[in-house]
Formats: sequence, C-alpha cells, structure tokens
Amino acid sequence: MEIAKTYDPTIVEAKWYQYWLDNQIFASRPDPAKEPYTIVIPPPNVTGLLHMGHMLNNTIQDILIRRARMQGKEACWVPGMDHASIATEAKVVAMLQERGIDKKSLSREEFLAYVWEWKEKYGGMILKQLKKLGASCDWDRTRFTMEDSLSEAVTKVFVDLYNKGKIYRAYRMVNWDPKGKTALSDEEVVYKEVQSKLYYVRYRIVPENSIPGNEQTPHPEIVIATTRPETILADTAICVNPNDERYRHLHGKMVVIPFTDRQIPIITDEYVTMDFGTGGLKVTPAHDLNDYELGKKHNLPVIDILNDDGTLNDKCGVPKYTGKDRFAVRREIVKDLEAAGLLEKTEEYRSNVGYSERNPDTVVEPKVSLQWWLKMDELAKPALEHVLDDTIRFHPDKFKNMYRHWMENVHDWSISRQLWWGHRIPAWYDGQGNFVVAANQEEALGKFQVQYPESTGEIHQDEDVLDTWFSAWLWPISVFDGFKDPENADIKYYYPTNTLVTGPDIIFFWVARMVMAGYEFRHEFPFRDVYFTGIIRDQYGRKMSKQLGNSPDPISLMERYGADGVRTGLLFSSPAGNDLIFDTPVPKSNKPDDIANFLKTNDPLESKLCEQGRNFNNKIWNAFRLIKSWQEAHQPPPTPSKGGGFATLPSEGVRADVAIRWFEARFQAALAELEDHFSKFRISDALHTVYDLAWDDFCSWYLEMVKPEFGQPISREVYAATAGFFDRLLRVLHPFMPFVTEEIWQSLEPRQPGESICVAEYPKAEAPLPTPPRKEGEFLAPLSGAGGAAILEEASLAFEVVRQIRNLRNGQGMSPKVALELLVSTPDASAYESFGSVIQKLANVSAIRVNDAPDRKHESRTGTGFLIKSDEFFVPLETTVDAAKERQRLQKELDHQIGFLESVDKKLGNEKFVANAKPEIIENERRKKADAEAKIKSLQESLASLCG
Repeated sequence: MEIAKTYDPTIVEAKWYQYWLDNQIFASRPDPAKEPYTIVIPPPNVTGLLHMGHMLNNTIQDILIRRARMQGKEACWVPGMDHASIATEAKVVAMLQERGIDKKSLSREEFLAYVWEWKEKYGGMILKQLKKLGASCDWDRTRFTMEDSLSEAVTKVFVDLYNKGKIYRAYRMVNWDPKGKTALSDEEVVYKEVQSKLYYVRYRIVPENSIPGNEQTPHPEIVIATTRPETILADTAICVNPNDERYRHLHGKMVVIPFTDRQIPIITDEYVTMDFGTGGLKVTPAHDLNDYELGKKHNLPVIDILNDDGTLNDKCGVPKYTGKDRFAVRREIVKDLEAAGLLEKTEEYRSNVGYSERNPDTVVEPKVSLQWWLKMDELAKPALEHVLDDTIRFHPDKFKNMYRHWMENVHDWSISRQLWWGHRIPAWYDGQGNFVVAANQEEALGKFQVQYPESTGEIHQDEDVLDTWFSAWLWPISVFDGFKDPENADIKYYYPTNTLVTGPDIIFFWVARMVMAGYEFRHEFPFRDVYFTGIIRDQYGRKMSKQLGNSPDPISLMERYGADGVRTGLLFSSPAGNDLIFDTPVPKSNKPDDIANFLKTNDPLESKLCEQGRNFNNKIWNAFRLIKSWQEAHQPPPTPSKGGGFATLPSEGVRADVAIRWFEARFQAALAELEDHFSKFRISDALHTVYDLAWDDFCSWYLEMVKPEFGQPISREVYAATAGFFDRLLRVLHPFMPFVTEEIWQSLEPRQPGESICVAEYPKAEAPLPTPPRKEGEFLAPLSGAGGAAILEEASLAFEVVRQIRNLRNGQGMSPKVALELLVSTPDASAYESFGSVIQKLANVSAIRVNDAPDRKHESRTGTGFLIKSDEFFVPLETTVDAAKERQRLQKELDHQIGFLESVDKKLGNEKFVANAKPEIIENERRKKADAEAKIKSLQESLASLCG
C-alpha cells in the first residue's frame, strides 16, 4: 500500500465522517447488557452558526462520548436545536423587511408560516458544521424544541405547575426590549460600560399652605443627580437617608415635578447612600428595579410613562414630549431644564448600561409589566441541596459557591414573552377578563363552563409565548419523551444523563433550572456531572464575539489546520472553568478602518495553538509511515549462554527487548494518569498526557530504540510489538483526534467492512507484571527490578544520560557521528546492564565502562563530566574542552533546572493539589524535586571547577 507523504485532512475527514454515518457508528439503542453513557447537547439556537465557544464545548462532549463508546458503554449523544424566540423572530422580521413586508400587516398564522419557511431553509446550519468538527452525535435522535412532542411537553408542564399554584400572572418589573417589544430574561441582557452624563436637577420644595403654580415667592430646592432625566416625569418620591443632617428639615415635605403641577413627597430610607451624588435619590418605581422595590416598601404609586416601543405616553404629563422616543426626550428635557434654571450642572460619568442581547443596539428598559411568573422558592430547595451534597458534581467545584448564592436568593421567573414565535401560553380569556389555563381550546371551554358559567362570547388564547428557557429547562427529559410517555424505554434507560458540558455564564438560567425540573418531574437529578468550560478570549482579554469582530471563523480554521488540529489546539490551554486566551491575532476594535489596516499586516487565522495541533497530527502520521516502511523478516531468537547471561545476547535484541518492556510499563503508567484525569474532568491534562506519551515516549524514544539500521530488516516479534503499541496508542488518541486516528488505524492492518476505531476497545490500565524468570532460548534480556516501576526509573536515568551527552555535543559543536566513550561511577550498575545498549545507540557511545578504573577521569586525557543523582559520568575527548562553551552549556542547563524546580515547588506548595492528587502523583513530584536539586548541586560544582 502506498502511503501519502503528508496527511491531508481535507480528504480524510469527509471520507471517514460519511463512513461513520453509513455504518451507524453513532446510533444508540437501549441495551440492558451495557452501561449507558448519555450526554444531551446544549441546544444551539436554530439561527446560530458555529463559533469558538461551540467548538470548545462540543469538542469536550465528543471526547467524553467517544471514550465511553470505546469503553463498551452504550454511548448516546443527543443533538438538537433551540427555537430561540427572540433571535429567530428578529431574523424573520429582517427577512420580511427586505421583501417589503411589514410584520404588522400579517396575521399571526401568516407570520409563523414565514418563520417555518425560514427555519427549513436556513435553520440548523450549526448542526451541519458540528459534523465537520467530528461530533459523534446520534443524528437520528435530533430534536427541536418546537417539534410537536416537545411543544406538548411544554404545555403539559405549564398546566401542571399552574394547577399546583406555582405559576401566576401579575404586574412586576421586567427587562424590556423596546425594539423587540418583549420582556427579556436577565441572561438576555448584556451590560456594557459606556460614557454617560450625570445631570444635577433642582426639584423645588412646595412651601406649606402654598398654592400650586404660584411662583411669586422663592422656593427652597433639593438637587438630585440622575443619568436618565427623561424619567423625572415618572418620579413618585424623593428619598434621603434619615441620618443625613443636610435634609432633616425636609422630611415629609413635597416637591414639584418639573414642567408639571404634580407633587411628590420627600421620604426617608437608609437604602440611600449619603456620599453618592447629592445624597438624595429620585424614586421612579416604574423604570428602575431598585426603585420598584423601594416603592413597594413605601406604598408609592407606579407611573409608567413609556410605550412598548420606547416612546413616551400621555402619563408623562407634558404633551410636547408625548409620542417621542425616550432618548430624543432626554436631549430635549435637558435643554428645557437648563432654560428653566433647573439644571445645576452636568458631569461626565461612566456607567453600566444593559443592552438587548438579540438587538445589540437597543438599551433595555426596566419596566413594570403584566407577565406570567413561576414561583421558584420551593423548586430551588432540592436543586440546591443535591448540588451542595455532591449528588450532582460540579467541575470545577468552585462554581458551587456561585450556584449556592443564587439559589439562596432566588427570584420568581418571568416566563412570558411578547412574541409570536415560540410556545404559546396555554391560557384562554373571555370578553369579561376571566381566564383559564388548559392544554387546548376544547379543554378551556369546558373549564369556562364550570368556573365562569356566566361567561359569554368567544374565548381567545393568550397572545404571548413562553421564554425559550422554559422549554430548555425540560431538555434532558423531553428529548427522551419523558413527559409524553414517562415510562418509555428510552427515558428509563438513558435518564438520568451522565454529563452536561456548558459554560458558567448560564449556570443560573439553564443548569439550575434543569436541576429543578429533574427533581420536580422525575424526582431525581438530570445529570451526574456538570463540566464548566472557560470563556474563550482574545489576546486583549475580551470575550470572543461576532459583535466585536474578534473571533476567527471556525470553519476556516478547520480548513487550514484540520478538525483534529483545531480540536487539540483548543484543548492545549483549556483547563475546566478557567478562561483561555486563543491566539489568533485580532484588531483592537471593529471599526472598518481598524479592521482594514489590521488585515494589511495580519493573518486572522494564524494560530500557534492550532499549528501545534496540526504538527501533532503530522507527527503521528510520520510515525505511521516509519512503521509501515519497515520490512518484516524472521530472525530467530539468539541462544543465550548456559546461564542466560547478559553478554551473550546481541545488542539489537537486548535493546529491542528493553524498549518493549519499558514502553509497556510507560503505557500502563499513562493509562493510570488518563483515568485519574478523566475521573476529575481534567480534559486538557488528559490531552497533555496523551501528547507526551505519543510524541516523546513513543516517537522520540521507543521508535528510535527499536528502529533497525538503515536497510536492515526488523524482526517479526519487534514489529508485532511495535504495531500493537501503535494500535493501542491510536485508541487513546482517538477521542481527541478522531479523523487521523481512524485513517491510520484502518491502514495499520486489514480491517473488515464496517469496522471502526470508534468502537475498538479502549485500553485498560493493568498493574505491571513482575519480570518473569527466563527460559532457555527465550528472546528476552534480563532486566533488573521487580517490574514496571523499576523499568521506568532505569529508563529515566538512561534518557537523562542520552540528553546530557547530546547537550555536550551541541555545546562543543561535535558531530553526532563521532562515537564517544562513557565512564560511569555508580553504586548500582543495573540500569547500565539493562539500558546500556539504548544509551550506546541513541547517544552514539562506543563503549560504557561501569566502575572500571574510576580514577581514569583524572588521567591526562581531556574530557568533561556530569552528575545524575549519585552517578558520576566522564566523557573522554580527543581535543581540549572549550571552557567558555562548556560554562555556557552548564549555565543554560542550570537555569533550566532552577526554573523546573520552581515549578515543582509551586505545585507541591498548592494545598488544593496536594489534597486532591493521588499519593503516587505527589510522590512522583517529590522525586522530581529531589532529582532537580541533585542536578542543580552537580551543575554548580561543575561550574565551580571550571571557574577554579
């Protein structure tokens, strides 16, 4: 078989993904003989396109599900989409405007027909893009929150909660989007720091017994600072701190709203901060959440001066402002206040202003509105309890405190939205203002006859729809039709699910609510573990977003670096819950001129992380090419001497035997590390373990140890062992790099149609076996030690010797072709018996003399030495050592070891690491510390001798 010189992901990825689909590799069905492993995808918006956050989130999900599938579990990853009421409606309204159609001219049914048309044509693009990433979802299970079955589930839950008294209808404060003309959830409000102005406005005190409008007598004033002067017209009180001596004489007085004859009281409350602004606060219950709460406390009236579109209504009391946009009125009222002598001064002021996430140019208004609400206090109790007691585990667990704070201070949920696209609220009204909640109109008519027998005329359904999160919180249950058929085979087998992968920014709006729904409707948790990804940020620390224009196009990234390259590139710096800096260059702003100038000198797809991922792919590919290039040839095992002694075995056989035994031990150690990392959801650490195993241990050490001399064959035994190692290595790599591993695995040996590495058995960690006794004629070199641990220790020493000799060559400018002699003074010669042939080959050492005339390093022959632990080494040289170069080499190595020691000390000084890591991992770090300290001492002594 001819193997391509370079790996081409553009050909490989499409080929194998289609192969997986054709062979139903990702399909899952309940199987009582197997353990289920279930993930439900955080459903992306039907309007969405793949962004870097999706890439990271879905890569992690795919790693987890692929590994579970290979472990023999019944792995089920359910994909789907969210209908995204606000975003989708905005998209369709924009589409209609391009066609010259105004939404207002359409009936609800006509508008929804256009929405479904748009959904069928453009919706779900992101799911197609996820396939390019390699997402191994069971695509036959794809769900959509607006499909009939899931819509019925939403209705059923609403009716159930209403009948339980947990859903009610009331006037309360909400976030209002004047452009979308709908209430928003807190999650749909994006706060931006903007440059504002602070206006100091004079409110005139009404003298006792004064006649409103009589301005003949001068009036005292109180000055109030505000950033929203247009809301003055909705004020219902002025509030001061009762302990503020400046205003004690004004308690109980009245002031006049500018440009009106309406009077409001001066009240007192310790809520007011005396040292902010003037120490006085205008109270506007209809247009500020805190003012709304203050107004309820003091029984203040609520005057809503804003229409749904953000214009002022006639309640403002000033006809000239009525019908004008809120910001136009702000500009106008400031001029009028100044002309009337009521504007004392204006200051520049930076403040956080809320914008609609779906209409990014629209400032959100706090607004008192008649909405449907869900009581959260009782729902929150089990959801909090079972996270705090680790029934549901957070990774990292630092998010438990954030979760607890929110759940202990939970507020009722505003669940209605003033839109047409979405799940319509199942409430019906008659002409007299009565209403009932029912699953359908027929049921509603029956309820009206019972509850309101006097009701006459037709009934109509509520015009509003439910918050998108109201369907999303049911997702782990509804995707398995757990509401439609609570005892069906899927829900009983796959639920509770295993792992949820999501971002911490929706921990309250989605994660917490799904937990509530799980305990309310299934009486158990919806998932066992929650893995929180970090937020992907650019080089300036900003969250990547389309609005900022600071995010690379994921599809273009995959086209350049391959899906495997991008997947591994993302994960190289993605510890759970911590933000990561993605390294593609970005402009400092999204202004057209800045972007144009940026593109002249920068490549927006340049990424060292993804390049590292691509290079890793190529490294594995080149290892494959090397292995397949070796020609198998039978070489009978050598016959050892009567005693089976070391010296009777040819060096090639000894070295190969040592390499095989060492890599088996190293592979087992890596599997144990992987198991520990995955059990703690340290996915990035798991990748680093596999990376080191593949790049360093397998490619850089093992293959070099067993590689035959140029033009020589390799024994069948060694080739079989090497191919076996490579096969197992591909399996642990596969969850991270699915495409390149499938391509190589299929070509490593003949496979049957339908076979795939996706379902090949995942290697299991086993305890290393002790070295068995030798049999006559056996192709095995005698190794010291009781088993794997001893082999790893001896290998570590041998590799360090090789590194030191290579560094010596580089420092002295010596050719690697020049064979060197190595003298060793050591109390334990076992490692040099086992790994002597390895050192000789990899460092080009002609002979190793162990404890042979230890004084030879003091002979007249020139040379240089080094120390590893308690072993002393001397390399005789034909020419005099360049002292300056040797000092430079030693100093460089000393600096490296000092830095390494600092990193180990930092890790061992981390109380959390020491408390959570396994004892053997901590012990390994302590050994690293001792080794580094010994090397530092040796290097310092060597430098001192050169200087002396």
